[in-house]
Amino acid sequence: METFKKNSVLIVDDELLNLKMLRGILHDDYTVFTAKDGPSAIEMAIANTPDLILLDIVMPGMDGYEVLDCLKSHSVTRKIPVIFITGLDSVAEEEKGLSMDAADYIGKPFSPGIVALRVRNQIQITNQIRTIEKLSYLDQLTSIPNRRSLDQHLLSEWGRAIRDQIPLSLLMIDVDKFKLYNDTYGHLQGDIVLRTVAGTILQTLQRAGDFAARYGGEEFCVLLPGADLIGAMKVADQVREAVSSLTIPSENGTSSKVTISVGVHSLIPRVTDTIPDLIDKADHALYVAKEAGRNCVREYPGDPE
Repeated sequence: METFKKNSVLIVDDELLNLKMLRGILHDDYTVFTAKDGPSAIEMAIANTPDLILLDIVMPGMDGYEVLDCLKSHSVTRKIPVIFITGLDSVAEEEKGLSMDAADYIGKPFSPGIVALRVRNQIQITNQIRTIEKLSYLDQLTSIPNRRSLDQHLLSEWGRAIRDQIPLSLLMIDVDKFKLYNDTYGHLQGDIVLRTVAGTILQTLQRAGDFAARYGGEEFCVLLPGADLIGAMKVADQVREAVSSLTIPSENGTSSKVTISVGVHSLIPRVTDTIPDLIDKADHALYVAKEAGRNCVREYPGDPE
């Protein structure tokens, strides 16, 4: 049974009574963290990445504005929304906070109902934004990551491979004769094939860091961080065999089969290498696989054994 994960809130206030009151209002609905000063608040925000921060403005040493400025300048915390909690009753102070991208204000003394509603509203906004961002990285047809997500992962893993001088492998996968399949069985059945192939690729990958995405049309990509050519070729053939063994049912009670061709390129990237070159060489290897008769795996001709 899946465990429901509460959203989290970090409360920052130098008054223990305020911390106790706000925790009492929120603890039933959220995971609550507390901090009594600016430096510990920043440290806790980086360590726990809460979904929302309630931040007192007037604190000794480092005030709320300084804390907010630090949070917005750090890559881990810059997107966390911050609601100021303050006894200051000044339009200028409110304008200053909002100009620094504070999400809202809650005035002191606290009204439990207002606190609960403003926190709830901001958490809902945060969750909605996350859902939209997540959907923007998923392919709508197959529900696996899309090319945008692939580009992001490629950039991250490419940098790591250069820094640590470890291999990086890319598989380019194409469903063989997919246009003919669509013409024979119809586009709805073609969609079933793409969803089935996508799911089969995901199920075949074994390592947590392996990443599969729909590249476009009937093409898919698999990124294998840390895998050399021998390992990548093994994974590619496992995926090919898994797809070729499928029997794909259709709504009219019949069934069909499909195969895939896979191109593989592996390298330990240098600073002079480029991501487009990695993709081009894997794509060229895919072309070689198709020329070899399809339903097979081929590496880029220049890859070392």
